[in-house]
Amino acid sequence: MNLYDFADDPEDSLHTPAERSAAGTRSTWVSVGVNLILTITQVLLGTLAKSQGLVADGIHSLSDLVADFVVLFAGHHAKKDVDEDHPYGHQRFETAASLVLGVLLLAVGVGMLWSAFRKLEEPALVQQVHVLALWVSGGALIAKELLFRYMLSIAKRVKSNMLVANAWHARSDAASSLVVGIGIIGNLAGFPILDPIAALIVGFMVTKMGWGFAWDALHDLMDRSVDEKEVAAIRQTLADTPGVKNVHDLRTRKMGDMIVVDVHIEVDAQISVEVGHNIAVQARQRVLMRHRVLNLMTHVDPWQRTDADHA
Repeated sequence: MNLYDFADDPEDSLHTPAERSAAGTRSTWVSVGVNLILTITQVLLGTLAKSQGLVADGIHSLSDLVADFVVLFAGHHAKKDVDEDHPYGHQRFETAASLVLGVLLLAVGVGMLWSAFRKLEEPALVQQVHVLALWVSGGALIAKELLFRYMLSIAKRVKSNMLVANAWHARSDAASSLVVGIGIIGNLAGFPILDPIAALIVGFMVTKMGWGFAWDALHDLMDRSVDEKEVAAIRQTLADTPGVKNVHDLRTRKMGDMIVVDVHIEVDAQISVEVGHNIAVQARQRVLMRHRVLNLMTHVDPWQRTDADHA
């Protein structure tokens, strides 16, 4: 799942790890405040208004709150410097956090499905909700959508998959609030069963999103390559380096939100080893400056001129 396009953009400046960490921490603390208020309000007033859908939405907000603290924990560890045991740094803490977020969403979704199914088995026990539940659901929808847009803008600006995952977690809450609101309206209109049905739909949404995030993070932990567009952009930067005649065997793997690259570059077979080395160094520096590449390992191969080249 490509959460958003990370391909190189000449108008986009890369952020330092400190800047990315600060922006992520700031947006996450905003999310903590919003989700804390929503959790208390939805669970408390949902119980008083007898709305299972609103209570389910409050539990979803609680999962967001827990997820926020997971993100803060991962962000703190991901910015640690390289050490002897971690020569590539600690960026994969962010990938591990995305996996935890996915598993958390999956568990919450399954629990919501179970609760809704039990209610649907005994529809006679479903009560009519109070109109207060509708107002709370509407307010939650607005708050979550605004939170999603704010967090996604920060995540795109600093290029963080973990923050994108957390932002879409907030969007899932906004979608669930919309479904819950529709269920409450149906309940108030004389169809009480629509409230637990809304809770059931929310459970499906949360489960599906949790599976998607967990599956993506698991693949990233297994050294999945970045998308083809970004690979092509890195290849082009290498090919445009003066002295590089050809590029082949370009391999990438994710390291958190950064990339580790291995590549073979071909240089003129007639030049000295020192000149070939300098070309490789320049190619590496160009890639590190223009792309979110943590490290690039180059292997220099000889390039033989064809008869047409000699002519």
